Amino acid sequence: MKIAFAGTPDFAAVYLESLLQSHHRIQAVLTQPDKPGKRGRSPIAGPVKNLAQSKGIILHQPTRLSRADLEDLDVDTMVVVAFGQILPPDILAWPRLGCINVHASLLPRWRGAAPIQRAILAGDHETGICVMQMDDGLDTGDVLSRSPVAIEDRDTAGSLSKKLEETGTAALLRVLDQLEAGTATPKPQSTTGTTYARKLSKDEARINWRASAREVDLAIRAFNPDPVSYTFLDQLRIRVLAAEPTATTQNAEPGTVVDLDSTGVRVACTDGNLMLTHLQLPLGKGSVLTGRDILNSRRALFAPGTRFD
Repeated sequence: MKIAFAGTPDFAAVYLESLLQSHHRIQAVLTQPDKPGKRGRSPIAGPVKNLAQSKGIILHQPTRLSRADLEDLDVDTMVVVAFGQILPPDILAWPRLGCINVHASLLPRWRGAAPIQRAILAGDHETGICVMQMDDGLDTGDVLSRSPVAIEDRDTAGSLSKKLEETGTAALLRVLDQLEAGTATPKPQSTTGTTYARKLSKDEARINWRASAREVDLAIRAFNPDPVSYTFLDQLRIRVLAAEPTATTQNAEPGTVVDLDSTGVRVACTDGNLMLTHLQLPLGKGSVLTGRDILNSRRALFAPGTRFD
């Protein structure tokens, strides 16, 4: 089957790689324009662009995708994975077999931009991959394949993405084979249970110590690896990459360091304590510190009674 592929981040690049290794033919790749670099540095290419260029594939980076970007392409379908743009109706109807989207949730739950992170934040025990026939709504198309994936107790957005990639690439290839054979069976989405996964913001990643220990833990997991949860200790902006709720509970003002040991820094939340096990400080080389590292080199900074803001 002749395919145009539209996607941008790492999650999408995994799907492009799987298609390149299949019997299907990638005619062209569409991806978002390069992002501006930090502090005036050169624009940064996305993972899909880097992969396409390494394979010598025709590449388009439209600011807003239009039919003019596609007129010279001969394709049977377009596969869309985390592209970052809404496709207008004339493009959705352009390929012979329409446009196919891979979405990282069990639709209609978590339609929208950040389904993996929102599922973890909500404390969901299950998510999955849906491959759907795109229409002009926001993730509202008929579902061609539905594959559940468990969310484990310590899954982060990063680890869950990896599991979804493994499930999703296989599901996509099955659906493409079914479309090619004319045996695909699209099913309308349920009219109940709809939720929306709005885009993440960096402000949202700031830890609210007045939440429960479980809620803070879910947030830390959901925002790892990006944008990463953070808190302040005086003027220091500290990134928290991993934590675990603890059975030990001591009454203290939320955000207060209760104690520290080789496991990490124990901090009070509204209804319990949370052990911060991996921290990154804006000091020295900015290395990720474990509890043992903190005991060895930053003990005074995290003395009991110290309070995060």
